[in-house]
Amino acid sequence: RRKVDSEGRRFQDRWKVEYFFTEIENHCVCLICQETVAVYKEFNVKRHYQSRHSTYDKLTGHDRSEKLKQLEAILRSQQKFFIRARESNENATRASYEVATLIAKNCKSFAEDIKRQLTSKGVDFDFFSIACDESTDLSDTAQLLIFMRGVDDEMNVTEELLDLQSLTDQTRGKDLFVSVSSAIDDMKLPWNKVTGIITDGAPAMAGERSGLSTLICNKVIEEGGKAIKLHCIIHQQVLCAKHLKYDHVMKPVLKTINFIRSKALCHRQFKQFLLDIQAEYEDVLYHNDVRWLSRGSALQRFYSLRKEIGEFLETKGQPMRELSDPIWLADLGFLVDITKHLNVLNTSLQGKDAAVNQLYSHLKAFGTKLQLFIRQLSQTQPNTIHFSALQEIMNSFPQDNISAQTSRYAADIASLAGEFKRRFQDFAAIEKEISLFSSPFSVDPEDAPDQLQLELIELHCDSELRSRHQQLSLVNFYRNLW
Repeated sequence: RRKVDSEGRRFQDRWKVEYFFTEIENHCVCLICQETVAVYKEFNVKRHYQSRHSTYDKLTGHDRSEKLKQLEAILRSQQKFFIRARESNENATRASYEVATLIAKNCKSFAEDIKRQLTSKGVDFDFFSIACDESTDLSDTAQLLIFMRGVDDEMNVTEELLDLQSLTDQTRGKDLFVSVSSAIDDMKLPWNKVTGIITDGAPAMAGERSGLSTLICNKVIEEGGKAIKLHCIIHQQVLCAKHLKYDHVMKPVLKTINFIRSKALCHRQFKQFLLDIQAEYEDVLYHNDVRWLSRGSALQRFYSLRKEIGEFLETKGQPMRELSDPIWLADLGFLVDITKHLNVLNTSLQGKDAAVNQLYSHLKAFGTKLQLFIRQLSQTQPNTIHFSALQEIMNSFPQDNISAQTSRYAADIASLAGEFKRRFQDFAAIEKEISLFSSPFSVDPEDAPDQLQLELIELHCDSELRSRHQQLSLVNFYRNLW
């Protein structure tokens, strides 16, 4: 095999002017597009220039020299930028190693510092609540996450992960209680200041007799306090969403998605098929039960690509008969729409520093929406304005009288509304307390607890405080009461 060096091939200075090429670290680089020519051979350089940049032939003499200087200046500025970025990264890496070395030498960890800060803040807490979530990792070890939210006498709110405990044996209520007790006692937090315990609703967490929440509430009572137990709102909302099974829709959809995506060749062919016909989307999405919003995303994408999917399956000799059934398509459209509404609710419930009144207001609003949907779909002439996918299917198959199915959809929504009411009855039981906290000016003093009635009357009659309540966030409003 011939070697370039043996042939004496070197970069020629005249290539700069003739072809706008330069040499960078033993590479022949085009100044115009920054592409590299592999071999120092004039034929290769000339071919690149003539095929890509022949429009520069009109530059001659002084103009060509000036253009060369301009391109070289641009290249130098780019090189300086990357050199500065590299130096910055090197400095940051060097600093991180030095900091790590200092921490190691002084035997100090970030975790210890966070624990010390949290313990210091915990001393000033007037009240705090606990939230627990238990999950199993890849090694089948149960991991208990314990979160804490505390508030001091100046209404400063602290929210932090209190502890992460590994449970290698059983995960009964009393086992979980031992872990939570250890975390609370470790931080020297007083039990009588615990005001609430929130869990995911599993039997070991929420059991009436020996569940974690019951054991914690009993411990708080023994210490002279009082705590309420609630189910995590987002967990309950997800369980409500699963109440609408619609397996006759989900199973064919998931089977089709898995057929398309499980084999690399089939998946590539499908993506190329969508590209060739200029479809709205370039792929279908996987559904994962663990990712709460994935069901809605997968359904929406499948619905949007239903025609393209049908055509592709025909070419593979795997036709999907459901895609030609108007009633099944209507069920798919309804499921897409109601899942979208559920996903909007789920997203609104997420986020940091949300107070219980904000979350409960989202739940109440969704319950009111469900009642509206029931009334609209139960009419003789159904109103599907809030069900765009269902409406599209009805318009596509007017002769199939799909509107007769809307009474069934109304019944399914009524069942969903009942499930929401059942699962969130613990929040409904404290609705008066939530209203008193979030809207004290709209609560009748006679409906308030006896010890707060006189203070509430004073509050109602203070026009300045009423104005502050309208202008400030709730936390800042209460902070300004002192």
